Amino acid sequence: MKIHTYPDYNTMSKAVADMVVTLVNQKPDALICFPSGESPTGMFDYLIQYATHSQVDFSQTNFVGLDEWVGLDKHNDGSCTYYLEKHFFKPLNIPPDKVKFFDATADDLDAECAAMNKHIEKLGGLDMMIVGVGLNGHIGLNEPGADFHSYAHHSPLAQITIDVAQKYFTNDTAVLTEGITLGLRHLVESAVPVLIAGGAKKAAIIAQALEGVVTDEVPASIFKTLPNAQVFLDNAAAAQLN
Repeated sequence: MKIHTYPDYNTMSKAVADMVVTLVNQKPDALICFPSGESPTGMFDYLIQYATHSQVDFSQTNFVGLDEWVGLDKHNDGSCTYYLEKHFFKPLNIPPDKVKFFDATADDLDAECAAMNKHIEKLGGLDMMIVGVGLNGHIGLNEPGADFHSYAHHSPLAQITIDVAQKYFTNDTAVLTEGITLGLRHLVESAVPVLIAGGAKKAAIIAQALEGVVTDEVPASIFKTLPNAQVFLDNAAAAQLN
């Protein structure tokens, strides 16, 4: 694991975007997992700038979404799919056949997970998997207690995740109970696992995850076991690291 720290969120976001661009320029048909949420927004802004100025071409690149709130369709403005479409895929007109999201409204969620696993396997595995971290240490929607050996799965959400998620919904309070997500095994098998975190509110969990014991009660602590992992932090998120 290599930890990179930057003076501020903007500088950190550019560094992550630069890493993505380097990968795609070296392997145009790479398979990349993108997360939603506040952490990657700056990265997406830079990637759009780079693509607009012909510094990178995403036309052959394959993408998968990290996770989704069970029961929400892609048109809900609080859904992970809606976020990714708005902040990256639609601005760059990424072809739909190059992107796979979870259908969190599917009648058979187990089949949906199996289809995602098969899709990733068919494309040769993830070349890069970018994730943020929740205040309770969750990765994607792998909540505390998640099996480090799990592939895509669906499971109940922690209450803190439900509470924090409400900020993404502009209308009524969302009724969230379950998440569907890539598994921690996907992170282990990714050629380059990437963790990004910014802001003082992430400092405590970052310190616990990266300097505490490796435990499924803090899913992000799995990064300590990943030799190829890259961690990108701004100074505020890194403030409690020794």
